[in-house]
Amino acid sequence: MQNINLAHVEGPQQTLTMHPKKFVVWLFIVAIFMMFAGWTSAFLVARSEGDILNNELPQLFTITTVILLISSITMHLAKRAVRQDNLAAGRLLLGLTLVLGTAFLVGQWMSFGQLVAQDIYFVGGSAIQSFLYVLPFMHGLHIIAGLIFVGIVLFRIYRYQVHGRNMASIEMCATFWHFLDGLWLYLFLFLTLNA
Repeated sequence: MQNINLAHVEGPQQTLTMHPKKFVVWLFIVAIFMMFAGWTSAFLVARSEGDILNNELPQLFTITTVILLISSITMHLAKRAVRQDNLAAGRLLLGLTLVLGTAFLVGQWMSFGQLVAQDIYFVGGSAIQSFLYVLPFMHGLHIIAGLIFVGIVLFRIYRYQVHGRNMASIEMCATFWHFLDGLWLYLFLFLTLNA
C-alpha cells in the first residue's frame, strides 16, 4: 500500500471572480478614460502648434471642483452607512450627493457664461477655446449618467433592496462617482496647467 502525503495534494484553485455588472462598470470607466485621454492629447497637440489661450479659466471651475470633491465624501460616507445598515443616514448622504452633483452641473453651465464674457467661444475661436467647452460639457454628460445611477441606488435603498448584505449596486455607484470626481480633478488641473 502506498503512503500518500495529503499536504502536497493540490485542490481546485480559486478563480478570481468579479460581479458581472461591476466588470461592465469598469469597462465603461476605461472607455471614458480613453476618450478623455484622447481629447487632452489633442489639446496638447493644438497647443504645441502655437494655439494658446490668453484668458483665465472661469472662477466657477474652482468652486465646482470643491463641490464635486465634497460629493465624493458624501458618497463615501453613504456607502459606509449602508454597509453598517444605517439606511436613514445612507439615504440622507446619497440625497446630498445628488444635490451636490446637481449644483456642480449648474455651476459648470454657468461657467460657460464666464467663457463667453471673456470672448471665448465654442465656434469661431481656436481649437483650445473649443476644448474649454468640450471637456466640461462631455464630463457633465457623464455626471448626468452618474446622477441617474445615484438616484436609482437611492430608490433601491428606500425599497430595502440595498443594505449591508446587498452592497453591489452602491459599490458600483460609488466606484463610478469617485471616478467621475477624479476625472474632473484631472481635467481641472490639466486645464489650469495648460490653458
